[in-house]
Amino acid sequence: MDRHQLEQVARPLIGGLVILIVLIVLLGSAVRDPRPHDIAVGIVAPQQMADQLTAGFAQNAPGAFKFTTYATDADARTAIDQRDVVASLIVGQTGPTLVVAGAAGDAIAGGVTAAFTNVFAAQGQTLNVETVHPFGTGDPHGIILFFTLLATLISSVICGALAVLTDPSRRWTTVVGIVVVYAVAAGIVGALTASWIASDYGNAIVGLMAMLALASAAIGLVIAALARLLGVAGVGLGVFFIVLLGLISSGGPLGSAFLPDVYRAIAPWLPVEPAFSAMRGVLYFDAAGITTQVLSLTAWALIGLVGLWAASSLRTQTGTRARVASPSPA
Repeated sequence: MDRHQLEQVARPLIGGLVILIVLIVLLGSAVRDPRPHDIAVGIVAPQQMADQLTAGFAQNAPGAFKFTTYATDADARTAIDQRDVVASLIVGQTGPTLVVAGAAGDAIAGGVTAAFTNVFAAQGQTLNVETVHPFGTGDPHGIILFFTLLATLISSVICGALAVLTDPSRRWTTVVGIVVVYAVAAGIVGALTASWIASDYGNAIVGLMAMLALASAAIGLVIAALARLLGVAGVGLGVFFIVLLGLISSGGPLGSAFLPDVYRAIAPWLPVEPAFSAMRGVLYFDAAGITTQVLSLTAWALIGLVGLWAASSLRTQTGTRARVASPSPA
């Protein structure tokens, strides 16, 4: 085997090992030591007790929770409904009650419940726990919902890439049409399929269709733009930096609140976490708290749209200059 043949064999081997190491480092550093960060919790309690609780958590679990004090039970419950907090501790005459949003995620809801249960158990008190906004009975942990998003994103990558790579001369407006039509179809089919498996999405399925379609369009357009600009390499870059890194930084069903600072910082800026949060919002919180997520996904779709137009214009201008520079046949 000569040197050229050896290089041809070595390249895929080395490339695969490099990707393997990078993925293990990214995943390992994300989940090596999961701890809660800035989980929003409301408190309704006498001022002295509220101060003691917040001071105790600040000392024993610094940075784990972000507390907001409310004047009434109704205010604290409304904050959960609006997704301003994931739980509220209400201390009344009948004892302490923790109201927690189940659809905030198992890890978050379970972590908050365990933390406050231990605090009151140490004082010899029993904490009553009330779950509101739970996941549906057919998808009690939100796993089906998350993997529906994952399947939608992967298929949208494929659609966006093929819309460009199968015919590099295809007009950019045609590419947009392909991606958008697929996004609408993916939203409808994905939501209906997930609802069929979970059996209980009800009337909120229309909102789920819209969120899946928006996420699909955002990913598909960005991938198409990168494919038009850089070819297969652009698709690879998009998959790694937007989809894969987005999945890791979102924390999946665990949630980004348990990941290190760097992942929590980038998660809201990539499409995956906003998409999953918006999907949970329309299904379990009557569409509360989804404005920021919808704007984020819309921004990604616009970036892809403008990027596709710019890459297509650049390609056209480059081709025109090449034809002008070529000598005419005699």
